[in-house]
Amino acid sequence: MPHSFGYRARTRHMFKRGFKEHGPIKLSTYLTNFRVGDIVDIKANAAQQKGMPHKFYHGRTGIIYNVTPAAVGVIVYKVVGNRYMEKRVNIRVEHIRHSKCRQEFLDRVKSNHDAHVAAREKGDRVDLRRKPLAPREAYVVSISNNAPQTMRPVPYETTI
Repeated sequence: MPHSFGYRARTRHMFKRGFKEHGPIKLSTYLTNFRVGDIVDIKANAAQQKGMPHKFYHGRTGIIYNVTPAAVGVIVYKVVGNRYMEKRVNIRVEHIRHSKCRQEFLDRVKSNHDAHVAAREKGDRVDLRRKPLAPREAYVVSISNNAPQTMRPVPYETTI
């Protein structure tokens, strides 16, 4: 049982680089544009120790509220007791990436708009609401082609 309670205690697997991801950080990491209001995922990169977030924020999703040349400010909500506290953390760009949590929603908005435009041209209405999955249709298993079989264990035989 570990007895150290340092800033990076118990992060042996959390902060390690992935398989075939060792070495210098890619240039595209620094060329990514971040704007205020973007939703980002926090994932600490062990190759850059500067501006690394605390281990609590690793894997969290937040919203950018401030952009500086080398880092961004991110708002993350943390459960403290019986309330959510808004935590503002400053993190370098090596440790964040754009979140894909809204991608499905944005795709649905685009497809709904296209379907709406197509329906308007035809002059009819289209239902764009998501429906819960209905139960599967009932069916009967026929016994004529599927007769029951009796299974017995095979007796053990030695080949010596």
